[in-house]
Amino acid sequence: MTAFRTERDSLGELTVPADAYWGVHTARALENFQASGIPLAAHPALVRALATVKRAAARANGEIGALEPDIARAVEAACQAIEAGRHHQEFCVDVIQGGAGTSTNMNANEVIANLALEHLGLERGSYGVISPLDHVNRCQSTNDVYPTALRLAVSTALDGLLAELGPLTDAFAAKGAEFAHVVKVGRTQLQDAVPMTLGQEFTAFGVTLAEDMARLRESLPLLHEISLGATAIGTGITAEPGYAEAAVRHLAVLTGLELKPSFDLVEATSDTGAFLLVSGLLKRLAVKLSKICNDLRLLSSGPQSGLGEIALPPRQAGSSIMPGKVNPVIPEMVNQISYAVAGADVSITMAAENGQLQLNAFEPLIGHLLLTSIQWLTRGCTALRTHCVAGITAHEEHLARQAARSVGSVTALTPHIGYTAAATIAKQALATGNDLVDLVVQAGLLDREMATGLLTPVPPNSALLSDG
Repeated sequence: MTAFRTERDSLGELTVPADAYWGVHTARALENFQASGIPLAAHPALVRALATVKRAAARANGEIGALEPDIARAVEAACQAIEAGRHHQEFCVDVIQGGAGTSTNMNANEVIANLALEHLGLERGSYGVISPLDHVNRCQSTNDVYPTALRLAVSTALDGLLAELGPLTDAFAAKGAEFAHVVKVGRTQLQDAVPMTLGQEFTAFGVTLAEDMARLRESLPLLHEISLGATAIGTGITAEPGYAEAAVRHLAVLTGLELKPSFDLVEATSDTGAFLLVSGLLKRLAVKLSKICNDLRLLSSGPQSGLGEIALPPRQAGSSIMPGKVNPVIPEMVNQISYAVAGADVSITMAAENGQLQLNAFEPLIGHLLLTSIQWLTRGCTALRTHCVAGITAHEEHLARQAARSVGSVTALTPHIGYTAAATIAKQALATGNDLVDLVVQAGLLDREMATGLLTPVPPNSALLSDG
């Protein structure tokens, strides 16, 4: 039989499993919010960030005398256990919840309070000694704790994304160098255009992703502006004198980040602009990744009746009915990640716009979608690099034949033989299938050495820096 304990809040009494570190407020949230079935524990960066914010608050409260030293130390010890990855399963409320994150904050308060009580050798629920509200939440509100923790969590998650995006840009740069000598036909509007090298094509993939790395890094300082100490609406009501400055200072020490208080705490309490910016940057990255994956799928299409310019590493059988079929499954997976991120950006935009007056009630959705998007993009970058890009090979003979007969290549000759003569050569190449160089030489327009040189693309710039 499961044992229970009885806890009370302003709505009355409720039974809670005796072995749970969470309490009555969390129990009510578990009854009320079952939309996604995804618990807070699914975002460990957010759970750790909540613990770190509470730890900084305990230090600050101990410093200014708002908490007794032994209680402050017990709360700190509880927070450190959570930061170390323990007890995350106790963060069980649904990520989608009403109340602007109040259930998230109370889940954290209750778990920390009961861990702190155990640290002192007391039973869970002994809130007369350490209270989730009067002690763990001292000088705080959901409305400054939750946004601050979310900013820290998103910042940490972005560091992880950048750590995977860098090697992916390097992988494309490496392929650019490997394919630098492979001449091919470039295309615009899916029609043959002018010659280029396969190396130039892959180098461009790396360069465009490096630009997104730079933009994501630029967003980090905005996430490091925090509203801790603002309490309910930014006026600092219930916060003791000196708390806000001390809390931000201790949080900066604990995180190692250059944190600073927001310029206007009332504005900061209602503003979600930093999250909007990050969401937009994630969408930009997702769109670029999807475009690159579309190109990889097109370039590898076939293998007999498509473009067939490159071969992607075979990862699994592609059909339950067609023997030997292999599909571009890794790019297709990244495509779908990208679509989800773009959709999340729309939802984040709506949530940000619908915040009313002094608070945005929809930050739980913003936080969940941001952290999910970053997590999926991080995993997508890893899979794309290790399971796809690193093993791509070029069909060099096929590309050489196409380039030699490509009518679009005649564009390079126009400054030397004139547009009319170049158009005539193009028509002859289409009609006969002969190489452009042979036709130009036969017409006496250029010698073979000059014609060959003009029709050879300039090598790509290999100086790709993954930091943008």
